[in-house]
Amino acid sequence: MPYGLISFVHPNSLAARLGLRPGDELVSINGHPLRDIIDVQFYSAEDRLTLVVRREGQEQTLRARRRYNEPLGLEFARPTFDTDIRQCNNRCEFCFVFQMPRGLRPSLYIRDDDYRHSFLFGNYVTLTNLTEEDWARIEEQHLSPLYVSVHATDPDLRRRLLGNPHAPDVMEQLRRLAQMGIEVHTQLVLVPGANDGPHLDRSIGDLAGLYPAVRSVSVVPVGLTKYHRGGCRPYAPEEMERVWRQVTAWQRRLRQQLGVRFVYLTDEWYIRLGKRIPSRAAYDGLDLRENGVGLARALLDAWPRLRRDLTRLGSPQTWVTGVLAAPLLSSLANDLAARTGLRVQVLPVPNRFFGETVTVAGLLTGQDILARLREEPSEGVIVLPEVIFRGPEGQTLDEMRPEDIAAAVGREARLVSGL
Repeated sequence: MPYGLISFVHPNSLAARLGLRPGDELVSINGHPLRDIIDVQFYSAEDRLTLVVRREGQEQTLRARRRYNEPLGLEFARPTFDTDIRQCNNRCEFCFVFQMPRGLRPSLYIRDDDYRHSFLFGNYVTLTNLTEEDWARIEEQHLSPLYVSVHATDPDLRRRLLGNPHAPDVMEQLRRLAQMGIEVHTQLVLVPGANDGPHLDRSIGDLAGLYPAVRSVSVVPVGLTKYHRGGCRPYAPEEMERVWRQVTAWQRRLRQQLGVRFVYLTDEWYIRLGKRIPSRAAYDGLDLRENGVGLARALLDAWPRLRRDLTRLGSPQTWVTGVLAAPLLSSLANDLAARTGLRVQVLPVPNRFFGETVTVAGLLTGQDILARLREEPSEGVIVLPEVIFRGPEGQTLDEMRPEDIAAAVGREARLVSGL
């Protein structure tokens, strides 16, 4: 029998009023066993609640009537109670998990393909491991939106890309979700010579035909580490230019047909090609930043606030970043220096851990940051992007904290969100 291990009880909540505390296990709500926090949210929506709670091996039943606007107020040790994360049954050549070295924390090797995590956290899943019970639950609990890795709408091509000859036809699955009223955001990870060119045209056209149920398409260039052993390769600049022209032509066409651009390029296309960053309006009110779409625009829009925060740090400053974002940050550093007189150095860090084809800040390790700080003369406070420290307890991929980096080089380090 699965239980939801309670990790935190919010004050001024129904759970606090009932005397629940961390370490208790939530067994059921109104007679419904709980598989995950989705069930908790779904079954706790009633005004009258009967909770079965397990404390120190003993079950007790608690009844309460929810006060107006009163939250349940529970957080759990893990989002799923019944099973481990549903893992991927595909063998994509470009799967990032297959491209990582040994020795990192175990959670980094989990190939998450769990539709529940898609609903809860916006993770992209393939839909290749759904059972009929899963489909029934998606419809009953209206798990919307979902985020789906399509890669190609041609069934045979998609099966080759996924390395799964039994993968269902994703267009049939998306139509089924549309009939349920489920909104879907999709992504196409492009591999040069594999699913771009006319295949990209077909995929965008097919997916646009399901708008507004399919709400967006993110176009992502394949990411490869030095540990990649498959047949994929990164995009050359002239190939990126062709994709950029192809997608922007679709955006103009779909803007006329649908009223939105519908298909969106990740920031890497614009930055590597030296293209102007689109305006906020170009993203049609969507927040796809977790997929690398619109992060640069969000930074430019937040710059007046960030500039004020960074001014308070004084001079000099060293901004650590990945190679990809360095040109954009250099322009902002020049702006800060011109307005305030502060001395600012942007320090791009090559990714030696994963290989220099990996250029985003979020995949930098502490050891690479330290190596760069030691080999390149710099001074003052070290400004670190928060995105580098998304591991447990604010750690890098190799389990370093900002204070570890500061201690190693004997300088102050400050974490900045949004830079």
